[in-house]
Parts: sequence; structure tokens; C-alpha cells
Amino acid sequence: MVTPTADAASRRKIYGVTSIDKYEYLPIVVQTANSLIFHEQLLQSTSSSSSKPEATMTESKQRPEAVTNGHKTANRILAPSTTDGPNAWSTPGSAAFDFRSTSSSQPIPSSHTLLPQAPNPTKLTTLPGDTVTSPTASMLLATQKCTLQDDVFQEDPTTNSLEAYVADMTGKEAGLFVISGTMGNQLSVRTALGGPPHSVLADARSHVYGWEAGGIASLSGALAMPITPVNEHHLTLSDIKKHAVTSTDTHFCPTRLISLENTLAGTILPLKDCQEISQWAHAQNPPIHMHLDGARLWEAVAAGAGGLEEYCACFDSVTMCFSKGLGAPIGSIIIASRPFVERARHIRKGLGGGLRQAGVVTASARIGVDDTFLGNKLTATHRRAREIADVWQKKGGKLTQATETNMVWLDLDAAGVSREGFVEAGVKEGVRFLGGRVVVHYQVSEEAVGRLGRVMDAVLSAPAQEPETKNGVREEARGVMAPEME
Repeated sequence: MVTPTADAASRRKIYGVTSIDKYEYLPIVVQTANSLIFHEQLLQSTSSSSSKPEATMTESKQRPEAVTNGHKTANRILAPSTTDGPNAWSTPGSAAFDFRSTSSSQPIPSSHTLLPQAPNPTKLTTLPGDTVTSPTASMLLATQKCTLQDDVFQEDPTTNSLEAYVADMTGKEAGLFVISGTMGNQLSVRTALGGPPHSVLADARSHVYGWEAGGIASLSGALAMPITPVNEHHLTLSDIKKHAVTSTDTHFCPTRLISLENTLAGTILPLKDCQEISQWAHAQNPPIHMHLDGARLWEAVAAGAGGLEEYCACFDSVTMCFSKGLGAPIGSIIIASRPFVERARHIRKGLGGGLRQAGVVTASARIGVDDTFLGNKLTATHRRAREIADVWQKKGGKLTQATETNMVWLDLDAAGVSREGFVEAGVKEGVRFLGGRVVVHYQVSEEAVGRLGRVMDAVLSAPAQEPETKNGVREEARGVMAPEME
């Protein structure tokens, strides 16, 4: 097992992460080869091994339990009879996480875009969200070397380790990997609610309310009750008390779950408010389940708002995303008590969410946690977001809200800039936007920020345009009220 560096250990302390070094499958956080070199070496190794006879799959010896955080350890590990070459992916034990390599940690260039042809496609930058991050070379290497066992039977060491690792980081008993944040949120709601009648309180701007295809109603039979914060920033205990139904009056649907989101539109939900709402909710009879959509909780913690365990202690269930700012290609996790996770696992199977060789995605997720979050890349992203906000303001632009983490909200209406005009100006410079919402991630380069500055110059110097409307609602207003489109 690799001992983490002192720097990593100190960052874990700052982020409120305690004992996370006790797992056999702790991966090595590495500086990997340049992506092009990596691909070339991978092709060469694959080509050189193509003449070798295929390895026969053999039943390995039973191995002792290594992960005890609410997860089964594989009683059988199918492994190739030979351990050399790319066919050794299923080799059990710590060798499955031997990610050692050399050179710098350059990200794999993005191979996807929804943009029309840009002047220079090789310099395309996408800023509408942090879901456009591409897997790094270290993530792809982790995928190459992961275990390939069956997660439906909880036999995959790579996946079991990731679930236990994140659960331990957050002070919870167990974790459950899911393919998306939406699945994580809806599974959590469905698991927490025993049966109708019940209602769910949520921020009117939240993802779980407005951007998950009505899942609260269709999947859980619950009534979603949207709340607009009085302070226009985040929900407080006063907001919750005003809308919660705790009486036995049969005319009303009782509140059984409160869903909060952190971060929401890039803004931080203060730890103090989480604690106050949690204390009140759990004091009710029956206690109200507290759920956190923590898709970007990593960002709030990196900004110094509180530790992971401190935030997660306020909630009975939490979902956290690996595929946004952390850069993994896919996946989220539910963390909660062991009985809650076991019930969620059962429901996940019924909804078609059971995964077979899950290691090919969970290996990358583990790299995202260690390399991006604990590697302190998110704080640098926040600095870059503030720089972009400063550039816009120095050029005469205004913001619709403060830049607290990785999102910058440009007030296009105040600048007399239409959403369509801003998007078109971005296309000319090879930068993609969704209106005035600019989301920064750690793979955005300094050169891309320069191109963004030229877009700002172009739109601010153009004649003012009328704000666009749709069904009588300004587009930018719609975006601010419901920003989480991923």
C-alpha cells in the first residue's frame, strides 16, 4: 500500500477527511504521460501482445476480507493465468491499482463537442458546464488496470473500495455507486419514503425538483413542494418551517423529506444553516429525512465552507458526483447508513441500474477523488473563475450573483447582450456557452480565458439588444432559476 504524501494528508485534514488510508486497494496518485504518448504506448503494448495466446480464466484462491465498510469482499476472483500484458486487467489484489507511470498530468484533449465548426477546432473550449471534463491519462490507465468483477453480486474490489473509501471520507457507514446524480437523488428519495402520502421540500431552483424529469412524482409518488429562499441565496430554517407540513391534518400531505443542494448554481449552502435545518428536521415526530444533492459538494468543501464529514453529518443520505469537476467520465455515489444503502441497492437493481464490470468506471472515479479533489485542483479552478468574473466587471459588465466557487453568472441583460449574440460570439472564438452561465473546471487553460476575454470585448462593444423572452419569461432569468441542466 502506498503512503500518501504529507501534502495530501494535510489537505485531507483541511477538507475534514480523516481515516481514509486503511484500504488495500488505495490507488497511487500519479503524474502520467502526455496523452498522445500514452495512447501511442497503449497501442504498441496492445499490438505487441496480439500474437500471444489468450489467457485462460482460472478460479483463484479465496482472499481475506479487505473492505469491511458495509461491503462484501469477492469470494471468487476470476483472473488470467498469466499476469503480463493488457489481458491482466482482472488480476486481484493491490497490483490491480499499480498505476505508476511518468511525465506530466496533461488531460486527454476533449474529443466531443456540440459546436458548429469553429475557426480552430483544436482550440475549442466548452464552458457551459463542468460535465465536459475529459478523462485524464491516469484515469484511462486506471481503467486499463482495474478489476473486472460483478458489482451486482458486490464482488468487484475496485468498486467496493471506492464505495467504502468515499463513505469513510464522509463519515458514513456505506456507499453505493450509481451511473448519474439523477439516479442517486431519485434512489435516495425512493429509499427514504416508505409510501404515500408524503411530500418533499426542495429549493425551487434545485436539480432534484426541476431537472430530473419529475422523478419525485413518477418514481416515488411524492408531492414536490418548491421553496423560493427569502434571502434569494439559500434555504434557511425559517424557509423550511414556513412550508413544512408536520401536523396530522388529513387535508395536507405531510413532509417526509427535505432535499437541499450544495453547491447550487455555484453558491454555497452555509454549514450553519445545514446544521440548524437538520436539528429541527430530526426533532420532528416522525423525524424528517434529510437528503443532500451534493453533486458539487466537493466544490463547497474546497472553498473552505466546511469539512466533508461536517456537511454529511447533517444528512441521512448524500449523493456526490464524480463526472463534473472531478473529471471522471461517469458516475455518482450515494452515501448513507448501511441499511439505507442495502435498500437503495435493491431498488437500483429494479430500475435497471445494476452494473456488471463496474471497475471500468469506478477506477476513474477513484482517481478523480484522489487527484482532483485531494490534489487541490478545485481551489485553483475557483481562482480562475474569480479572475473571469473580475475581467467581465473591469470591462463594464455586471454579475447576477457573486462568484463563490466555479460558476460565473454574467448579467447579459444589464449589458444589453442577447443570449443568442453571446453564444454566436463564443462560436467565433471557439468557446461554447449556454447563455451567461460560465462554468470553469480544472482543464480550462489560460489561453482559453484569453479567448473568453475577446468574446467579452466583442459583445460589450456591440450595439445593445433587447433581452430574449420565451413565453413571456426572459431567458437569462430562466437560466438563473434553473441552472443545473446536467
